[in-house]
Amino acid sequence: MSLQLTKEDYEVTKKLPVDEKYGLISQMRRAALSIPSNIAEGAARQTNKDSIRFFIIARGSLGELDTQLELTKILSLISEEDARAVQKQIDIVDSLLSGLVRYRRTKIQ
Repeated sequence: MSLQLTKEDYEVTKKLPVDEKYGLISQMRRAALSIPSNIAEGAARQTNKDSIRFFIIARGSLGELDTQLELTKILSLISEEDARAVQKQIDIVDSLLSGLVRYRRTKIQ
């Protein structure tokens, strides 16, 4: 699902004004790309504690992307339809990451 979010983000940021290339476009893409990257790194770690740390970093990037998406809406840079599509993916990934962190925490004790 995090890969789908990244794909959706790239599709939406293609529609942003070219003068945002080094601003919102770059920031949103880096945040979106960071999410599956940190999930993959966390999954590859040997301990649950290490895994959780990377999953929490992924949630931080998810929060960044959510904020940046909200800003694009406030600035009227994307359509409501595009914003809803990305927001839907953010909500799904957030829920999955929350569950994953909760599950891994139970394995530490």
